[in-house]
Amino acid sequence: MKKSTLILFLAAGAAVAAGAWSLSRGSAEAPREGKGEQGPTVVNVVAPRRQDVPVVLSASGSVTPVASVELHPQTTSTIRRVHIREGQFVKAGELMFTLDDRSERANVDKADAQIRRDGAAVADLERQVARAEQLLAQKFIAQGALDTLRSQLEAARAATGASRAALQAEKVAASYSAIRAPQAGRVGAIDVFAGSLVQPATVLTSVTQLDPIDVSFTLPEASLAGLLAAQQQGQLAVEASTGAGKPVTGFLHFVDNAVNPQAGAIRAKARFANRASALWPGQFATARITLETLKNAVVIPQAAIITTPRGTNVYVVDDGKARSVPVTRLHVFGQEAAVSGLEGNEQVITEGKQNLRPGGKVKIADANGARREQGEQPRTAAR
Repeated sequence: MKKSTLILFLAAGAAVAAGAWSLSRGSAEAPREGKGEQGPTVVNVVAPRRQDVPVVLSASGSVTPVASVELHPQTTSTIRRVHIREGQFVKAGELMFTLDDRSERANVDKADAQIRRDGAAVADLERQVARAEQLLAQKFIAQGALDTLRSQLEAARAATGASRAALQAEKVAASYSAIRAPQAGRVGAIDVFAGSLVQPATVLTSVTQLDPIDVSFTLPEASLAGLLAAQQQGQLAVEASTGAGKPVTGFLHFVDNAVNPQAGAIRAKARFANRASALWPGQFATARITLETLKNAVVIPQAAIITTPRGTNVYVVDDGKARSVPVTRLHVFGQEAAVSGLEGNEQVITEGKQNLRPGGKVKIADANGARREQGEQPRTAAR
């Protein structure tokens, strides 16, 4: 009885082990029975387009006057009269301030009187020399007496020249009492009035030239070569806008003689006619320079371009498969780029390229997916 029970237990264990091995084998082989060939990758494509692409440099800057002058008196005096008002436009040479010049006029009169006195002394010596020459001819005086008179005459003439120079200096000093506009422009704030005591350190006002006017901006160092090359072709147009009103067009006027090594940028200026005062000193401005125009360039979305250590390329659909095509960015603008390396009739893959390998099968998404790739947004119900 014990022997038969042992046999039954062994038989049951063997059956359980056999069933477990069979289940394990069946589970391991199941995936192989369901495994098939990988399907094509679904992608979105876009057709390149051809268009003229302007190569534009854009930079932020500020409006700066061609010239702005602060007016200071050159002497210590009091304001006698203010001839202009704040914000007025003046012409070059226009009288702006008059200072008390009574002392200067008196000095001019004094120097003029000195000239007349010296002139009288010269005339007297000239008569003495003439008489001495006659007396010497008659041998009534010695040659030394005539020589002394002649030297006195030359000294008197030199004194007269010094007096004339002194008179000119006094006239210059007197001219400081009339302060005139050094240039045409707009008058700034005026903080002095008739009767104000002013000194050389006192700022009377400023005159700022508004027409023409400059826009100063900086460009990255990498743009310098293209900028200089375009400038050598002729006058380079620059468009400036301040956010208010229409943009104005001028020309590139100045490129600095050195790159700022700390900022890696170079300073430049553009000059604009400003009769309507569309640009005002100190305004923030955006400058746009068109270096050249790429004629009939191939344009694709930047999202289609893949950057690798070996360069840049795009995937195109070729007979249901992905083909890698090397491209070169010629110019980037917004979300698009002008490139070389494409014929322009390809189907360029924009989405799904991250799962692709050269030669991999692809399937183009439906029309809705293509429209979304081209930037159209699905319509939503108005609230």
